[in-house]
Amino acid sequence: MKCPTSTILLLLSLLALAVTARANDLIEIGQPAPEFELSDQIGQLHSLEDYRDQWVVLYFYPKDQTPGCTTEACEFRDNIFAFKQANAQILGVSFDDAESHQKFAERYNLPFPLLADVEGKAAEAYGVQTKMFGMRFAKRETFLIDPAGIVAKHYKDVDPDGHSIEVLGDLTALESNRRINAEP
Repeated sequence: MKCPTSTILLLLSLLALAVTARANDLIEIGQPAPEFELSDQIGQLHSLEDYRDQWVVLYFYPKDQTPGCTTEACEFRDNIFAFKQANAQILGVSFDDAESHQKFAERYNLPFPLLADVEGKAAEAYGVQTKMFGMRFAKRETFLIDPAGIVAKHYKDVDPDGHSIEVLGDLTALESNRRINAEP
């Protein structure tokens, strides 16, 4: 008996989703965050190691200049001073190249690096790389990484509207707990 093409496509889609979900489970809270080295919108290289001793908000997003990605980036921009006060560096990551990031950053006055993961290596390491209709992109997910390089929080189901405030609230609580636990 032959399987209809639609059944085969459905099975392949389910398999792809299962593999993506499994890769995403590799990043667990309390484990070291995967290292990366990526260029930003002005050609400067950034690695996770560059940000030791401060919090990192590493947010992956699908595409520059799209509505949800613009909302998310602008909300991080609007709260930049609160993140700086909390000793946190915001890093946006997508598969777009540096030129696309530069246009996006200039258009919306984004005061933080947008990292060009054109080969998808960082997205793969963090388990957020996905495909739809033959196009590769990063899923909208965020990782809050503590000053020692440990994943403190992973946001899998990100709503761009209000996400920055959510991360800032969690960051404040985590930093407060970290300070309390560090006291003798």
